[in-house]
Amino acid sequence: MTEFETKLVHGIPQNDNQTGAVNVPVYNSSTYIFPKVAAKIRWDYARSGNPTRNYLEDQLAALEGGAQGFAFSSGLAAIHAVLSIFSPGDHLVIGNTIYGGTFRLINQFFKRWQLEFTAVDTQDPRQVEAAVQENTKAIYFETFTNPLLKVTSVKQIAQLARKHNLLTIVDNTFLTPYLQQPLALGADIVIHSATKYLGGHSDTVAGIAVAKSATLAQQIYFNQNGIGAVLSPENANLIRRGIQTLALRMEKHTSNAAKVVSFLQKQAQVTHVYYPGIPGTRDYEIATAEAKGYGGVLSFELRQDLDAQRFVEKLKLIKLAVSLGAVESLIELPAKMTHAELSPKEQLAVGITPQLVRLAVGIEDPRDLIADLAQALEE
Repeated sequence: MTEFETKLVHGIPQNDNQTGAVNVPVYNSSTYIFPKVAAKIRWDYARSGNPTRNYLEDQLAALEGGAQGFAFSSGLAAIHAVLSIFSPGDHLVIGNTIYGGTFRLINQFFKRWQLEFTAVDTQDPRQVEAAVQENTKAIYFETFTNPLLKVTSVKQIAQLARKHNLLTIVDNTFLTPYLQQPLALGADIVIHSATKYLGGHSDTVAGIAVAKSATLAQQIYFNQNGIGAVLSPENANLIRRGIQTLALRMEKHTSNAAKVVSFLQKQAQVTHVYYPGIPGTRDYEIATAEAKGYGGVLSFELRQDLDAQRFVEKLKLIKLAVSLGAVESLIELPAKMTHAELSPKEQLAVGITPQLVRLAVGIEDPRDLIADLAQALEE
C-alpha cells in the first residue's frame, strides 16, 4: 500500500475486529475490561483512546507522513491542544490573516495565559524574521489564508524556523493532504478542520493535528487526554468515510473552482477575484511549486455600487452559510460572518472589505453554479 489514493481508502488495521468487517467498527464503549488489576492493556478509557478514533488518527498520520495523529471534537479544539504545548512567557509569530475563530482563541484566551503573539505577513520572510524574539518558540500560519487565499511558502518558513530553532505549525485545512503535505515540506505540526474537506458533507464537526516527531506527539497527546476534547467514535467514523472519497472530491472541487473563476473574471460587476490558480501572481508561483492543486475556495470583490448582501441572498442553488469544503457550494460575507470577530479597522487592515464575498465551490455541475451566480449578479 504505497500510493496515496490507496491509503485514502484503506487505513491501518486496528487488529481489534474479529468479524471480518470491511470497515472498522464504531466502538461506543466508554470503558474497557481489565483482565487483571495490574494488566497492561491497549484500551482502558475512551477519552484516552478508542479503536475507531485511533484508526482515523493512524490514517491521518500515514497520509501526512507524521509520527502520530490526533482527532479532536473541532478544528479549534485541535488548535487549542497544539498551542497548549507552550508555556506562559513563550512568544509565537503568527500570520496576520487567520481564521476568525483562531483570532478569538489567541486574543481572548491564550493572551490571558501570558502567551505572546506577533502577527505578520508570512508571505514576507523578512517580516517573519524581524518578529523573532529571544522567547519565540514557533511560527504559526495558514497555507492558504482565509478569506483572501494568500499563499505562504511552507518550505521557506520552515527553513527560517530551523535557522532560529523554532517550530513550524501549519493550518492546511484548505488544501488537505491530497493537495499538499506540509510535514514533507519542513513543517513540524499540521492542523486541519476536518469539518471541511476531510469530512466533506457538512454533517460533522472535527479537528485533526499530526505531529512530525514522537516528542511533539507526546506533548499533544498529553493535552488531548488531559483537556479531553476528543472526537466521538461516531464522528470519527464519518470523517473516515469522507476521507475515502477525498481524491475524487478534491479534483472536482478544483475543476469547478477554475470554471467559476473564469466566469467571474469576465463579469463587469466583479472588480477582483482572489484565487491561487490565477497565473501571474506570487500566490500562483508558490502554490504551483508546493501544492498539487489550488483547491475549491475563492473570493471576489463586488463593485462598490452593488449590494453584496442582496447578491448572496438572491442565490438559489448556492447556500448562504459559513464553513466550506462540502459537496454543496457555500457562500458568505466574511466581514459580517466568518470574520465578524475582527473590528472594521482590523478587517480593512488585512484586506477584508464589506464587498468581499467568499465562495466555497462544491461538486455540483459547474454550469448550474455559474447560472446561479449570473442571475444573482443580474439581480
